[in-house]
Amino acid sequence: MTSSFAPDSRTARHVNLALFALATGGFAIGTTEFVTMGLLPQIADGVRISIPTAGHVVSAYALGVVVGAPVIAALGARTGRKRLLLGLMAVFVVGNVLSSVASSYEFLMAARFLSGLPHGAFFGIGAVVGSSMVVPERRARAVSMTMVGLPVANIVGVPVTTLLGQRYGWQVPFLAVGVLGLLTLVAVWFWVPPQPVGSDVNVRSELSALARPQVWMALLVGMVGFGGMFATYSYITPTMTELAGFSESAVTIVLGVYGVGMTVGTVLGGRLADRSLMGSVYGGLVAVAVVLGTFGWLAQTRPGALVAVFAMGCSASILVPALQTRLMDVAHEGQSLAASLNHSTLNIANALGAWLGGVVLAAGYGYEWPSRLGAGLALAGLVLAVVSGLMERRGANQVLA
Repeated sequence: MTSSFAPDSRTARHVNLALFALATGGFAIGTTEFVTMGLLPQIADGVRISIPTAGHVVSAYALGVVVGAPVIAALGARTGRKRLLLGLMAVFVVGNVLSSVASSYEFLMAARFLSGLPHGAFFGIGAVVGSSMVVPERRARAVSMTMVGLPVANIVGVPVTTLLGQRYGWQVPFLAVGVLGLLTLVAVWFWVPPQPVGSDVNVRSELSALARPQVWMALLVGMVGFGGMFATYSYITPTMTELAGFSESAVTIVLGVYGVGMTVGTVLGGRLADRSLMGSVYGGLVAVAVVLGTFGWLAQTRPGALVAVFAMGCSASILVPALQTRLMDVAHEGQSLAASLNHSTLNIANALGAWLGGVVLAAGYGYEWPSRLGAGLALAGLVLAVVSGLMERRGANQVLA
């Protein structure tokens, strides 16, 4: 990947403001993605459905992410990246405002699907834009800064908007996120420099990424490796109450600790990936496997549980900037599509991990076992990463015929 960075053309302050604008978008996206889970009872009452049915609202958003990321990145290939980011945030604002005025289950499902469409493409294209503004030696660090808003949302955005929803109605958080989206749109307009695309960039060049074996290997590493983390995180509330003895109200603090771990891991991951990209992938997967392998034992006490939750968030998030940068490197002409697909596969990992963790619990095993399954998935991801590294050494990233 080549950087468009020119030392005399842009000050560090301008770059930081652009990265802050992109991070603000990530904060808004992270808030709307996770606040729904904390307001399912209120949403169910508001649109007159059961709580299990209200869970489909979360699935509708995730489906929007999976569908929107590759479609928008490919079809928007000829659009300037700044203009595309503005369009994505405009759709995001509309989706959340429509969510805030929904009065029926069907309308809310459609609004949440619309809200999810820009998610993956915004992060993917934002990562490409962020990395293009810095010297090559700082690409992964810039990528991590475009994504840091997501974990920060788990510390600040989700608890605050959940409280607003509980006190003033479930529609208020979606309206608040819409306002955040408008602020992001303004920040991107003023602070992100124009991002024209080359004459050789088009739908076909973006789709060429899908013909590269290393792109698929990187996506598989993320899907399998993160599946292990989601197998644990999906059942974090009953795990903390059953094993560690936390009250349900105290789980909010536990989730805040997880968010802090995610933030630390994201920032640290960018710095480590700039030093050794594949080393960060290998090390991150080893760390996830170790943390999840010991999670069930640590979670037997409250202090141990807090350490384990922080370590889980940190170790998993170290992987994100490294995998995002790896995808951009091996995709060549299809960087935007590959980077966006990363977020589609993470949502697939979420579904896969939650399902496998549920299978373990349904088989009669205790809450310490989903994390042990997760450790196995992390090790499987490590095997895939090693295979990918060996393929690269043998020059196996050529385009498939």
